[in-house]
Parts: sequence; structure tokens; C-alpha cells
Amino acid sequence: MAEGGEGEELLRPSLPAAGSPGPKRLCSRGVGAAVAAAPRAGGCPGGPVGAAGAGGGAANAAAVGPRGCCPSSGGPGPGPVCGPAGPLLPLQQPESLLDAAAKRVAGSWAFERVEGRFQRIPEPVQRRIVYWSFPRSERQICMYSSFQPGRPGGGAAAGPGNGASAGGTGAAGNGTGVGGAEDSPAAPAAATGAALPPGAPPLPASGVPASAAVTEGLPFRRGIRLLETGAVDNVLQVGFHLSGTVTEPATAAEAEMTYKVAISFDRCKITSVTCGCGNKDIFYCAHVVALSLYRIRKPDQVKLRLPISETLFQMNRDQLQKFVQYLITAHHTEVLPTAQKLADEILSSNSEINQVHGAPDPTAGASIDDENCWHLDEEQVREQVKLFLSQGGYYGSGKQLNSMFAKVREMLRMRDSNGARMLTLITEQFMADPRLALWRQQGTGMTDKCRQLWDELGALWVCVVLNPHCTLEEKGCWLRQLRKWGDMDVCPLEDGNYGNELPNITSALTQSSSHRQSSLARSRRTVFTRAIEGCDLHWQDSHLQRIISSDFYISPSYQREGEGLLFNSQGQPLWLEHVPTACARVDALRSHGYPKEALRLTVAIINTLRLQQQRQLEIYKHQKKELLQRGATTITNLESWVGHPLNPIGCLFLTLTEACRVEDENCLEISDAGDAKPPAYQHVPVANSCPESGESYLSLALEVTLMGMGQQRVMPEGLYAQDKVWRNEEQIIARLQELQLDAVLVQTLRKQCILLLEGGPFSGLGEVIHRESVPMHTFAKYLFSALLPHDADLAYKLALRSMRLPVLETTASGDVTHPHHIVSVVPSRYPRWFTLGHLESQQCELASTMLTAAKGDMLRLRTVLEAIQKNIHSSSLIFKLAQDAFKIATPADNNSDTTLLNVALELGLQVMRMTLSTLNWRRREMVRWLVTCATEVGVRALVSILQSWYTLFTPTEATSIVAATVMSHTTILRLSLDYPQREELASCARTLALQCAMKDPQSCALSALTLCEKDHIAFETAYQIVIDAASTGMTYSQLFTIARYMEHRGYPLRAFKLASLAMTHLNLAYNQDTHPAINDVLWACALSHSLGKNELAAIIPLVVKSVHCATVLSDILRRCTMTAPGLAGIPGRRNSGKLMSTDKAPLRQLLDATISAYINTTHSRLTHISPRHYGEFIEFLSKARETFLLAQDGHIQFAQFIDNLKQIYKGKKKLMLLVRERFG
Repeated sequence: MAEGGEGEELLRPSLPAAGSPGPKRLCSRGVGAAVAAAPRAGGCPGGPVGAAGAGGGAANAAAVGPRGCCPSSGGPGPGPVCGPAGPLLPLQQPESLLDAAAKRVAGSWAFERVEGRFQRIPEPVQRRIVYWSFPRSERQICMYSSFQPGRPGGGAAAGPGNGASAGGTGAAGNGTGVGGAEDSPAAPAAATGAALPPGAPPLPASGVPASAAVTEGLPFRRGIRLLETGAVDNVLQVGFHLSGTVTEPATAAEAEMTYKVAISFDRCKITSVTCGCGNKDIFYCAHVVALSLYRIRKPDQVKLRLPISETLFQMNRDQLQKFVQYLITAHHTEVLPTAQKLADEILSSNSEINQVHGAPDPTAGASIDDENCWHLDEEQVREQVKLFLSQGGYYGSGKQLNSMFAKVREMLRMRDSNGARMLTLITEQFMADPRLALWRQQGTGMTDKCRQLWDELGALWVCVVLNPHCTLEEKGCWLRQLRKWGDMDVCPLEDGNYGNELPNITSALTQSSSHRQSSLARSRRTVFTRAIEGCDLHWQDSHLQRIISSDFYISPSYQREGEGLLFNSQGQPLWLEHVPTACARVDALRSHGYPKEALRLTVAIINTLRLQQQRQLEIYKHQKKELLQRGATTITNLESWVGHPLNPIGCLFLTLTEACRVEDENCLEISDAGDAKPPAYQHVPVANSCPESGESYLSLALEVTLMGMGQQRVMPEGLYAQDKVWRNEEQIIARLQELQLDAVLVQTLRKQCILLLEGGPFSGLGEVIHRESVPMHTFAKYLFSALLPHDADLAYKLALRSMRLPVLETTASGDVTHPHHIVSVVPSRYPRWFTLGHLESQQCELASTMLTAAKGDMLRLRTVLEAIQKNIHSSSLIFKLAQDAFKIATPADNNSDTTLLNVALELGLQVMRMTLSTLNWRRREMVRWLVTCATEVGVRALVSILQSWYTLFTPTEATSIVAATVMSHTTILRLSLDYPQREELASCARTLALQCAMKDPQSCALSALTLCEKDHIAFETAYQIVIDAASTGMTYSQLFTIARYMEHRGYPLRAFKLASLAMTHLNLAYNQDTHPAINDVLWACALSHSLGKNELAAIIPLVVKSVHCATVLSDILRRCTMTAPGLAGIPGRRNSGKLMSTDKAPLRQLLDATISAYINTTHSRLTHISPRHYGEFIEFLSKARETFLLAQDGHIQFAQFIDNLKQIYKGKKKLMLLVRERFG
């Protein structure tokens, strides 16, 4: 292809993958083995190896050194040294050809291949290859020594579409990092050397976050501190082996300790580490970091020797014998048994050791067949993941696991094969989590935190299998492993119980009906299913290669309307693929260090979506009349892009905005990651767009996000899937809010909003939507706030249309059958809208935002009010809106806004009507608030709610809260009412009170009497209502309460009448001596006694009939005999002033009843008496005797009573003994 360079390099078949690095390989130097020249696999050093196999980022090491630095051209001397003021060597001095070639070979070829190519390699060449074989980038040392990922361009974040940046930081003497070569498609424009002056912030260009730089506990930071304090000593490099000692300074708790550190390396990767500290962690300890950075920053101070086999080759027999003997002598206690064993085997002609050419050399680098990858402690990865999972989301374990996922993404971006390796280890532990079997056995779902971790795991595997430079062998291995995991019973499903109903990742954008039918029969979909399907995808499509290879790939004019839809009318390339799948490709490109290619594919996807949007509008224009007549539509989108497991919208947005991000020069000086400023963006023109269009990657980011968010989509099944939609929506909107809307972005926003409003069934903001379409409230709230300063009419039109929530409306007649089967499985899915409460609260937030913005504009307020009344069905939410409007309308430091106050009142009235016949625990609060709101509006509002009370309040509320508050002194002062207005309010309140008393006398009679006190006619009417209702439905407690009120107001005779009526409803049993009505009975008798003998004579028969409790009767009797009746002094009545006798009426009847009650109560208590109650019973008999003695023959009656007890209950000997002792 004409423009091909970069893309072809990206997709070119890679070199053979390597195996695991061995610490020793067999070296035949000097032992008589014939070495044949190896074939030229992969070309000569410095050839095109840009797509070396998995983890082959080191293969892309730069062939050219840093500008202005030149290392020594011969010998094992150091590379260039840079000081605080810049390069110490003369500028513009070119690098030697030896070093240029040695660097390329050292990063690409195993040393065994170099040895196999030539019979004899000159020592200077060997030295330079060995010299350049050590890693040159501090960034990779940092990556393997802490969880902290680098920033973009270099940052990684958990979640689909987030990853670390491409390319590493250059080391001393090298212009680029191991992660990406200068000739790699993803290499950064410029790389920065890693040699730093003491005390300078580490990695200023590699992008270690400020929070990592200042966190003293991180191994990388501690390693820098050890290096800068001179703790590294005795550094020696022998071939591909580096050793040294690192001294930890003494602390208050520990003495000074010196640790021996050994590092093996090959092709610019550390392949094994050993440290005397016994570090047990995933990452390198601070001592390994210190030694590694010493070698990178101070190569001139490191003694460099060739591999030990090369040194031995130069010795004669006597020197070799002396060497061995001295070595054994120096370490005889450790190596003598091994030395003797080896000597025996070598002297034996048939021993295994003599059957092999050469001998192992731990300093000679890796074998050709060894895997070339960084050292990763697999056992520690397993243990750490197992530990985090066992903590069940507590103690920050979820955050730690997300950090591990971020580390995987960072490794992928660096094209490090350990990314997939580490992900495999993590997944194995996830699958071994014992909670999976427990959840499956119990039939319970996993926690949300756990579910999110599994989602990220699945998305990472999709990213791994879509690696554009992996080999078929690697993909096949991953596919087998993913299928093995997916077939396990405990493997979590992709989307709860409904995972089998989501479209296949490799499905086309438009699917045939037969495919949809067959999708019902598909097997279950696990979290790994998308990754398994992703293994079927490839990068060999020529059109795709051309798209990602060049910014200027356009079609000739005569091909622009071809059948294949490869280009749009402007000649720009399209990529017609299932959108989430295409976005997964973009994420894979970003995550594997190809940001430019990801950007090109993103632009092609957006052009495809634009063309699709245009065609959808054309289709809708032909169907518009029919759809509007039916009032129903279909769901055409098979899969929602918001809340999707692959996060397609978020991926495209991040890819585009990263290209426009402005990095803060002082970002590394931030001391706390929490203080980080929001990202700043600038417009970067789209490469292949027309200059006059003004199109930028930033405007494309906004456009594609609006298109995705505005997509009409069906509500997914299951609580977690629905919750994920809202979380993803909020995340995307939070990113949109980081954009500063300028003229270009506002134009994009307006254009896309208009298209969404006109989008018909394809848009969630179209005129007609499906009943189960996902609501747009949160999205519309953002659009409204963003559009309002620029186009208020469009903002209100969009927000008002978004207020609808069709699932709560009655089902439309003739609901249209739609093509996607999951929508039509059940006619009404309302019970499965698990997040309905959240949806309604977002609807309320949108309405509140509009009310606030429309303050003072009566027309807009009226429109918003109508939308609220039509679409919001929750009384609690409408009440919240009313309260919000009231607060906004009545600021503390300004005058009230009448228009918004009226809206608040109208919403409050609606709440009253909605909750009148239903139970609502906030009802009293609502009623009180409405009266307060009406008071703020004015006297006419109060009169209105008093006159129409029966449609708003219960009788109790109307009298006890509404009328009482309206008639209070506070309300009159607040309104500054004149006399006619006060009278009008009072008249309305009295009318209300009488109406309520007629409707509910039990609850409202007392309130009605209170409200009518100042009007004689109304008061008499209320009293008569009470008398009429007393015999029918009123209880004795209500009547006693009103009777006491009457006495308090100076109506004792009316109080007596009401008390008498109350006594007819009362029944007090013999054992109810603590009944709450006792005080009322005593009060009624006292009232009757005070009124005179006639009233007492009238009440006593009622008392005798209603009260059977002996103690209560005796108390009444005692009180009546203490004072003379008629002390109330009723005018026109005579008072004799004589005490009443118990031998005459009416007290005789009361005395007889009391004695009878004592006798009955005694027998009742003796039936079930226990010994512990004997003393209490004797005291009861003593009180009974006092009552008996009030009668003329009382002592005789009591003696007979006691004798009867002794005869009847003679079996209770102990009790009867006590009776005899007390009463004889």
C-alpha cells in the first residue's frame, strides 16, 4: 500500500516468541565444539524488528543515541554522562557506528545468536554489546518496583480504554526507552534521558506521578534515596550479570544492614534478581532498584568484564588450575563437595556431563530459545491476589486489585509480555476464589465491587487477545485458556442470568433476522466470552491497515460510492464493524502503545457513525407520520453503548482527548494527588479533514460522546446491569464537564442536540420513544446546563422532552412489536426496573435545574410546571421540587420571587391531592409546609386552601394544622392583615371547622369548638354537633376531653352533660385499677358533687353501672363523704352545707355497689392467688373493712364475710392463718 509504512510495520509478522530466560546457558568457547554459523533470522542487527513478539518492546531499542552524546567507541567504557547543566560531551558529536550497531543488537538478539553468527567476535565488540544489554530506562525499573503507573502520556487507569503511555524514558546514552523505539509507530516525539542530578525529581519525562514521587514508602523512591546517599558499593558487571552491595542505614529500631544483590539481564530486560533482604513481594525491593539505577545513572563507575567463559577461554592450563584451586580455597566450606562431584563426573568418560558440548555460564546471557521477558515473581503475584480476594473488598483490597489491573495495562502499553502473563496469574486466582462456588450454591449474586473487578478482568482479556503484534501461537494459547475458564461452572456470567441475550462481539452493525433468531439458542455468555470471540478478529484487512497506517488515506473520487461503503462522500475512510468491537480495537491499539493508530481508527469509526446517523434521519423522515400517529416506536439498537462491558464511548472519548491534552509543566511539583487540577485541552486539527471545517479531535470527542449517550436503547436486564448503565453515564458526563466549551464545541453541541431531537426512534431524545427505553434525564441535565448560556430555547426544548418516563405511564394501545427479542419477551417489565428510584430522582434533578433556571420567567415556569405535573408520579419527589422552588424563590437576602412561589404552591397542592387518600409518613410535614408556602404567597392563597380543604386535607389536618396555623397570631403579624381580612380568614376557618366536625366529629369536635369560641352561633353549632355525635360514634375519652374543655371555658353544666354521656360508654372491670379513664371518672364525680345533690344522684347510677373496680368505687365514696355537695355555687341554686350520709340515697347505692365489688374481687383474686401475693391480699382486705364499716351494720357484714372466706378457702391454711391473725 502506498501510504503503508507505519501500519505495515505494526501488523508485520513478528519474530519467533521466546521461552523463559535461563540463568545459565552452555558456552562452547574453548572446549572443542564446532560452532556452525546461524542463519540470518529476522535480518541483520538494526533491521526492521519493530513488531517483535509479545513483550518485544525491547526489540525496538533505538538505533541512534541521544542527540549530542557520544560514548566511547572502544573498550568497556561508560556511556555518556549528563550533569545538572546538561551534556558534558561536546554537542553535535555523532555516535560511533560500533555503538549504534551494538545498541541495536543488544536490545534485539540473544548473545548466543551473535556468537553463532561469527566464529570469533572481537573483544571491543563483545564489550559494547554487553555494555548496552542492561536496561536503559528508569521507567521500567519504576514499573517493576511499585503499583504506581505512569501519567499520560504515560498514565494508566483501571477501566476499559485506560492505559499507560507508549514508550519508555531514555537512559543515559540512549534516546528512547525500551518500551518503544524511535522508528516504532508509537514512539514518542522526543524522549528524555534518565540520568538525573542528585536531588532532582526522578523521571521528569517518564511520567511517575507526583504522588508516587513523594511517597517515601515506595520501593522505587526508597531505591533512589539509597542511591543518592551512597549506599550502593562493590558494583561489578560480569557479562550479563550485575552484582553489588546495598547498605541500609541504621534506624532507631534496626542496626545497619548490608545486603548482597545480584541481577541477571538479557536484551535490555532484567531476567532474574536476588537480594539478601529476602523480599517477598510482587515487585523489586529498594535494594534491587538502587543497584539498577546505579548501573543506569553511573555506568562509568561500574567495572565491566566479559562473560566468565570468555575470560576462562583466554587462560592456559596452569592458569585454569590455579583459578580453580584458589576459588575452592576461598569458599572451601561451601563449594568443596560440589567441586569434587564435578571433578569425578568430568573424569568419568561415560558421565552425562561429558555428553554435552560446552559448559554452563551464568554470565553469558540467555539462550536463543529462552523467553525474553522481565523478571516477575509469579508465586508472589498469586499470593497477593489471593490475599486481596480473601479480604472481600475490605481494607482497600479492591483498590489494590485495580492497581494490579492498571499495572497490567502499563505493561501492555510498554509491550511487555509480562502484561498477559500477570493477567493470567490474576485470573487463575480469581477463578479459584472459594466465594464463587458459595455464591453459586446459595443462588446469591456477588457484590458490586467484586462484579466491577470481574468486568475489568474481562475487558483486559479482550485487550490482550486483540494485541496487534501477538503471534498465532500466543493467541491460540490464550484461547484455550479462556475457554477452559469459561467452561467452569463457577465462571461468572457477563450480565447476570441474561448474559446469553447480548449480541456477539463479532456481529456486524446490522444483523439479519435469522441471526437474531439463532441468538436465542446461543450458549451462556461468561465474562470471558467477549475475549474468546475477540480471538477470531485479526488485523490483516487491507482497508483497516491503510486506515491505521496513514493520516492521509482517502479514496479516489471515482470510488467514493462503492458497494463496500469503505469511504464517505468526502473520501474519508469508514470502518463498518460492530461498534463496541471496533472500539475494542481502538482500546487495544492504545493499550499496546499505538496512540496514533488508535486515533486514526477512532476518526474512521466516527465518520461511520455520522453516515449511519444521516441514513437513520432519512429513514425516519419517511416513517415519521406513521410513528407519530401510532405514538409508539421500536428499539433499533441491539446493544447499549453506555454501561457496555467494553465501554466503547469512554474509549473513543479518552483516545481523542488524550491527543488534545495540555500537560502542566509543573505537574510533578504537586505534593498530593488529590490536589491535581482538572485536565486542560487544546484543539488539535483532525489530520485528514478540510481546514475550513474547523474540526478538531476535541470536537470529535464531544460529538461521538453525545451520539453514544443519546442513543435510544432498551433498559438492560438485572440490577447490576442497570446500575452499571448509570455509573458509566455519570463517569462519561464527569469527563464531559471537564471540557471548557468554546465556540467550536458549542457549535458541535448545538448541531448534535438538534440531530438528537430529530432522530426519531434512533435517538433517546426523539419525538416518540419506546416504553422501555432508557431515560435521558441525567444526560439531558448536562445538555441543558451546557446549552443554556448559548441557546436557551434549544436547552428548554431538549430538557422538557427528556422529562418523560414512559415506563410509569399506562401502556400505549397497540404497542409495536420491535425487532429485538429481549424487549418483547415480557409485555411489561416494570417490576424489573430495579433502579427506578434512581431514575425518578434524576428526573426530579432535571426538573429542579429547569425551575432554577426559569426563575422570573412566567412562561417558561408554566411550561416546566406542566411537564412536572405530567411526567413525575412520585409525591415525595414533587414535594422535594416544591421545597426547592420555595427556597430559590425566598432568598434570605432578597425579595421573594412571586412567579416561582406560585409554582411551588401549585406543586404543593398537587402533592396534597396525591397523598390525600394514601399513607405517607411525611404527610404532616407536607401539610405544614403548604400552609407556610401559602402564607408567603398571600392572604388569597390561604383563603383558597381553606375553602377547598376537602380536596387537599383530611378533617383532622384541616382543623388541627391548617386552620389553627392560619388563625395564629404569628400568621396575622406575618401578613400584616387589616380587620376585614382577619375577619374573612376567621370566617373561612370557622366554616371549615364546622364542616370538619360534621364529617369527623370524633377527631375534629374539640378543634372546631376552639376555633369557634369567639363566635357564639358557631360555638353553639359546634356544641350541638358534639351532643348529636355523642351517642353514635364518639368514645368516652373524646367526650371526657371535650367535657373538661367545657368546664375550663366556664360551662360546668354542659361539661356535666358530656361527662354523663361519656360514662355510658365506659366499662371498668374489677381488676382494672390502673385504667387511664379512672382520673376522668373521679373528675366527673367531683364535678357532679360540686354541682349539687341532684347532679350527683344522676351520675352515681351511671358510675355503679360502668365501674366494677372496688378500689375506684371506694375512692369515689370517700371523696363524696368528705365535703358537702353544691360547692360550685351555681346561680339560682341553694346549698344546704350538710355532709351526705351513706345510709341515704344517692350514696347508699354507691356504698352497696362498693361492698359488692369488694366481695366479688376478693373471690376472684383468691381463685389464682400465689403465696407471694398473700401480704398484698391482707392489705386489700383491710381497705375492704374500712368500706364495710361505713354501713350501719358493716362490722357484722365484714365478720360474716371473713367467716365465709375461712370456710370456703380452708385449704389455703397459711393464708387463712394470716387472715385470723389480722381480723380474728
